[in-house]
Amino acid sequence: MTPPKPRPRPDKVSLWRYTKLFRKDILSAQPQRLYRAWMAEFRTPFFRSYLINQPELIETVLKKRPDDFPKSNRISEGLRPLLGNSVFLTNGETWKRQRRIIDPAFEGGRLKDTFSAMHAAGQAAVDRLRPQVGEVLECEEVTSHIAADVIFRTLFSVPIEHEIAAKVFDKFRSYQREQPILNVAAFVPLPRWVPRLHSRKTRKNAKEIRRLIERLTADRSDLIAKGQAPNDLATKIMTTRDPETGRGFDTREMVDQVAIFFLAGHETSASALAWTLYLMALYPEWQERLADEASALNAPSFAKMSQLKLSRDVFREALRLYPPVPMMVREATCPERFRDRDIPEGSQVVISPWHLHRQERIWDKPDEFDPTRWSTENGKSCQRNAYIPFSAGPRVCTGAGFAMIEGPLLLSMLLRNFRFELVEGRTPVPVAHLTVRSKDGIWLRVVER
Repeated sequence: MTPPKPRPRPDKVSLWRYTKLFRKDILSAQPQRLYRAWMAEFRTPFFRSYLINQPELIETVLKKRPDDFPKSNRISEGLRPLLGNSVFLTNGETWKRQRRIIDPAFEGGRLKDTFSAMHAAGQAAVDRLRPQVGEVLECEEVTSHIAADVIFRTLFSVPIEHEIAAKVFDKFRSYQREQPILNVAAFVPLPRWVPRLHSRKTRKNAKEIRRLIERLTADRSDLIAKGQAPNDLATKIMTTRDPETGRGFDTREMVDQVAIFFLAGHETSASALAWTLYLMALYPEWQERLADEASALNAPSFAKMSQLKLSRDVFREALRLYPPVPMMVREATCPERFRDRDIPEGSQVVISPWHLHRQERIWDKPDEFDPTRWSTENGKSCQRNAYIPFSAGPRVCTGAGFAMIEGPLLLSMLLRNFRFELVEGRTPVPVAHLTVRSKDGIWLRVVER
């Protein structure tokens, strides 16, 4: 069972052609050899970039010596107008302080508290879809709406229909359409002395989104001061103090963090859920198995999540084949030597879940969709050493646990009520925007069960 490839992977590709292909179809852009290579070098007139695809090297960069390989500013600048100095972009002591304040909100015990809000968002999505049964729908739009609803309900205890939430969602869609493809900057960025320019529309949308988030944050501050704030993620984060300094986030810092929660929590979840629905349409036998399993949600509760084992394995497999963030870029702060290659200081070190999750020397049948792999010895080993949809090490995504509840829950709720079917001539082609999306959308027919 192999998801179809749009075109055969090329054996070799020039940097110019790679850039051109990358914008159209990241599957076809990747030379076949990169799926077997432990390491590859890309040279430009201004610097060198190194793709590492060996688990031991990735462990060095992400887990053993993360301070020596901070996030690359070349990539971060593309998101700066919206995210400011959020935890997604910062490095060093600033980042460590931010994580000390944010992490307690996402501890395992608190995730249980978000379940009812997630379930409410899922039920609202089911209700929205019922009038559209029988129609062909663009599923990335559907999953974006659901994921945004989850974020606002869990973060600020308001549904997507809330006046400010609806405006943020609308502005973000405009921002997303304007935002250039980011990951290609790992291979062909401008030299440091060239200023990073953003279109007027991008700057305007980012400014408007931040203004709206500031309104939500200010309203929540007032409720906290009055002792009337709901016990949600925003309240927890805004009332948490750094144990080392005793300081919390000021208003600007909180706006930065809410912006990344919305971006990361909404954009990545929407991508992952849309590709999972496509895979379910592609493999209807798995769709039926998940629909049967979803009967556990007749009496929805957090405890029932442990019964959604198939849904979890399917969602995990979708994250392997279509990782929302296909590439992560770090920068070497000192000269290195990897696999007998000298890595100059300032070089870009690219870690690609897209390649690692399909590494032919590690995974059994890496291009095949097989949710049962997670119970095999190979699957268990790969999950420990070669599976990083949420990154790894100290910078692992704060919301990884959140996402692994949200994804299987929403998937089960949708499949319990509807069947999703392929549409002839509408095979999605993955491209890299803010996340891995389909070039022309993911179009599926929705049928009521």
